[in-house]
Amino acid sequence: MAELVELGKRAREAARILNSLDTAAKQRGLRASADALVSEADRILEANAPDVEAARKRGVSAPLVDRLTLTKERIAAMAEGLRQVAELPDPIGAVMDHDVRPNGLQIEKVRAPFGVIGIIYESRPNVTADAFALTFMSGNAVILRGGSDAIGSNMAIVEVIRKALKSQDLPEDALQLVEDTSRETVREFMKLRGYLDLLIPRGGAGLIRSVVENAEVPVIETGVGNCHIYVDESADLRMALDIIDNAKTQRMGVCNAAESLVVHKGIAPEAVPLIRERLKAKEIEMRGDEASIALSEGILKASEEDFATEFLGPVLSIKVVDSLDEAIAHINHYSTGHSEAIITENKENAERFLREIDSACVYVNASTRFSDGFEFGFGAEIGISTQKFHARGPMGLEALTTYKYEIRGTGQVRG
Repeated sequence: MAELVELGKRAREAARILNSLDTAAKQRGLRASADALVSEADRILEANAPDVEAARKRGVSAPLVDRLTLTKERIAAMAEGLRQVAELPDPIGAVMDHDVRPNGLQIEKVRAPFGVIGIIYESRPNVTADAFALTFMSGNAVILRGGSDAIGSNMAIVEVIRKALKSQDLPEDALQLVEDTSRETVREFMKLRGYLDLLIPRGGAGLIRSVVENAEVPVIETGVGNCHIYVDESADLRMALDIIDNAKTQRMGVCNAAESLVVHKGIAPEAVPLIRERLKAKEIEMRGDEASIALSEGILKASEEDFATEFLGPVLSIKVVDSLDEAIAHINHYSTGHSEAIITENKENAERFLREIDSACVYVNASTRFSDGFEFGFGAEIGISTQKFHARGPMGLEALTTYKYEIRGTGQVRG
């Protein structure tokens, strides 16, 4: 605990300095860090290789190994994310509301940093750079606790960025990493009251549940994605096939990949065999209800649990429904509140779906894979919030700010 407290103290001091930095200084730090990631790519890849090899030896699934793997192209994309964040409007100090009271008091509601943010995440080392970019630009210090499977990669990325900050006379303790990946340390980290202002878990359902149940600091839930695609009776089948293929197979180990299909019975006799044929070519196992099994060979019987599962791999559930009402009810029941899509040519059905589906991101005729801070124009994201308090959906800069009231007077006193 003493080591965590020391990290907390250093982060508090860094946060104090960050709060006084202007936009240009923060941009300078991000650009220097981006350049350093690219110039030190070989060093980062050298640290990443043992992490990947160890994962393969443990028999980790291919999609999860992919999440862990870095390449020069992925490191370049991480650097580009930092540069894009540097170009975004600085939220700190932005006036959200302004009022002049009858007594002459001028009251402004302005955006302000949280202070120190803790992030607990799993296999994806690119999160290390994304988290730094967004917290730094929003004036927050960050303490990261990544998973043991990516510890070498994370240590290298953090070291490169800290060195870049120091070269710009900026506080290197704006970014710190908890290098002890034991469960005991992560439990202590979740209880670092007085040092952490906010804790964000980013990973699987087990991690998020553990943080929500055990943390003694405020938490934003992110990430678990049992994402649905509903093929409406009026859907363009060619469009539906392309969207389903992209949403499921483009990158299976991510939270915005499709995990569940819902198909209207009016189009199911034609759609289900075509979907099955398209996904069979990508070696996707389909698990469905009796109606879908009757329409195509090779679909396995789905359990109740299958309809509620974020597979993060080559498995997809499918259910045939009688109506849009049943589709909406099914999705809202099994959804984790992440991302859902409808494929339809019926404008009224599209608007009902947008209005009645209770998820952070709701699409019409587009892949759920766009639920991403980069794709939403945020430059990068800290995660995708599936809760409704404070932040929802892809969390960019503004989601990492709170606000305060600044009141200017001319000698007013209260009678």
